[in-house]
Amino acid sequence: MTTIPFRWDQVGSLLRPEALKNAREQFKQGHISKEALTKVEDEEIIKIIEKQKEIGLSAVTDGEFRRRWWHLDFIAGLKGITVYDFETKAFGITTEAQGTFVSGKLAFNQAHPFLEHFKFTKEQAGDVLAKQTIPGPNMIYLDSFILSKQYHEQPAYEKREDFIQDLITTYQEAIQGFYDAGCRYLQLDDTSWGGLFDERFRGMIQQNGYNPDELIQEFGDITEAVLAKKPADLAVTFHFCKGNFQSHWLYDGSYDLIAERLLSITEFDGFFLEFDDERSGSFEPMKHIKDQRLVLGLVTTKTPELESKELLKKRIQEAAQYVPLEQLCLSPQCGFSSTHEGNKVSEADQWAKLRLVVETAKEVWPND
Repeated sequence: MTTIPFRWDQVGSLLRPEALKNAREQFKQGHISKEALTKVEDEEIIKIIEKQKEIGLSAVTDGEFRRRWWHLDFIAGLKGITVYDFETKAFGITTEAQGTFVSGKLAFNQAHPFLEHFKFTKEQAGDVLAKQTIPGPNMIYLDSFILSKQYHEQPAYEKREDFIQDLITTYQEAIQGFYDAGCRYLQLDDTSWGGLFDERFRGMIQQNGYNPDELIQEFGDITEAVLAKKPADLAVTFHFCKGNFQSHWLYDGSYDLIAERLLSITEFDGFFLEFDDERSGSFEPMKHIKDQRLVLGLVTTKTPELESKELLKKRIQEAAQYVPLEQLCLSPQCGFSSTHEGNKVSEADQWAKLRLVVETAKEVWPND
């Protein structure tokens, strides 16, 4: 198999087409059935896969078209999770949102709908590799356990160690489940690591009785345990951004605090990391990487302006001062539609940026 991640790659989510948005709203209002919504989802996923092939991507996704959120739909499908609605201003805007908390014994659902969703994507991908994205385990640990008011009001576990073991087992079974469904390229999206360097979130973590510096090690330990039983021919990558909600972000800070621990997780084949603006800091913390690939998220999905190819090449050379060029790859810094609303860019902007990634990478690494 060609080395994964690819020189030109993508994070996963794509802007929802109007036909899909309309169908989802009709379903929400009770005007169409679940079967009718699924039919529209199928049709739009087939179109989006063909579009990805057309522009030359080496791995295709379903655009996360069946999800409302990049993470919650997967987490909600697990056993022992409760979903609730609330209003948030966390991203600098007031909006409706959903959250989760651990309400019972956490376990993988062997009938998780994402397994069938992946089989459909793989079938439609044909000769091109189908990539599956799911939220990483520490998303549950941070949001549904450590920071969850609902959890602390009525804990589902007497011992934190028992929860952590169940979390690890849940993800080991999930990884095996996707493998058995035919997946050979799995990505763990885990933005929770941002809470370990963002000052506001570090304060919240401390208020809940946890030490964010100790959690850096623990997040790494949990992730390594989750990956310990992965099949040898399954490529698993890690993606991190500082939040991606309608072109707004959540976390501030650089990679300095987390880089050494995160990049030491050699079970990952590569890391998709955000480097699209000055908030990311320098490439210097990347010096801690081992022999994994580093996918530079230099093309932003938050704004429509198209980056210059010359600037991207310059930034890649800057990164090569800390990580050998042969270990580097290029992608957008995040998906284009981490939630069903999507970022403040058009579909034309989206495809232009993805084409730019492909064209630039082919020029930087002409032998790939």
